[in-house]
Parts: sequence; structure tokens; C-alpha cells
Amino acid sequence: MEKDLRYPIGKYQPQPYSEELKRRWLLDLETLPGDVERAVLNLDEVQLQTPYRDGGWTINQVIHHLADSHINSYVRFKLALTEDNPTIKTYNEKLWAELSDVKTQPINVSITLLHALHLRWAALLQSLNEEEWNRTMYNPETKKETTLWFLLGLYAWHGRHHTAHITALRERMNW
Repeated sequence: MEKDLRYPIGKYQPQPYSEELKRRWLLDLETLPGDVERAVLNLDEVQLQTPYRDGGWTINQVIHHLADSHINSYVRFKLALTEDNPTIKTYNEKLWAELSDVKTQPINVSITLLHALHLRWAALLQSLNEEEWNRTMYNPETKKETTLWFLLGLYAWHGRHHTAHITALRERMNW
């Protein structure tokens, strides 16, 4: 059976709260910027403009998407910690990946942004207690309440997921 290139590490599977899982997921968030940096090391412009799969985003778009997505998530965490079940602002990630900044800015801008953002985000998340992990936000797109715990796992997975898009492409292309 052919591997699904869209999900090189599988789909996100929510898990019940545990201190061990929290440590692992927080470590995933803390190390993501360095992991991304290593994943794109020594790639040239042609390689950066290569889609990770047919019909998929280019490596360049994936890197900028990670910064865009994680900025949105960071804001959502702060809203959920300071408001009672806020309704989040959704955005069209596909259209964001086509905007001019994604096309014109080098990936190191978004990688630098990820480094700074993840330092702040990890510092915030390290301080949360189990009650705070159960705080919620409402997503009008899915029409569901989501806990911060669910989102921590989702974004730990999200970073690994997109890093694997890049590393799997490198492996397939022998780069």
C-alpha cells in the first residue's frame, strides 16, 4: 500500500492529559524551530520551490505556513487563558500561503519568527496547571469547543507533521 504523503506521521490522535505527555509535547514545541532549520539546511531555491507532494505546498510555503499557523495558535491560547470560551477567528490557510509575503520573503524570516514565538509560547505553556489546560475556545468553523490540552497536542503534532513533509521529500529526492 502506498504511503499517504499528506500525513507522513499519521493524523493527529488526541490523548488524555498526563504529565509525561505534557513534557513531550512541550519539548516538541520548544525544539520545532531548530528541527525546521535542520530540515531545510543547504536547500537551494529550486528545492525550496518544490512541492512536498503533487498538488501540495512548496517547502517555502510550508515554512511560512508554520509561522502563520503557530502565531494564530499562540494568540488563541492567550485568548482562552484570559477570556471565557472565546470564539476564535478562523483564517483561510490556503489563501494565506498564496500571499505576497510568502512569495517574496526568504524562509529564514519565518524560521526566525518561529524561534522567538516558540520561546514565548513555551514559557507561557510551562506555567499552566491542569485546570488551565481544560480551558476552552469555540471554533465557529468546526462548531466545537476545544481545550487547550487538545490544542497543545495538535500543535506539537502539527510541527512534526510539516517537518516530516520536508524530510520525507528530501529523502525521496536524495537531497
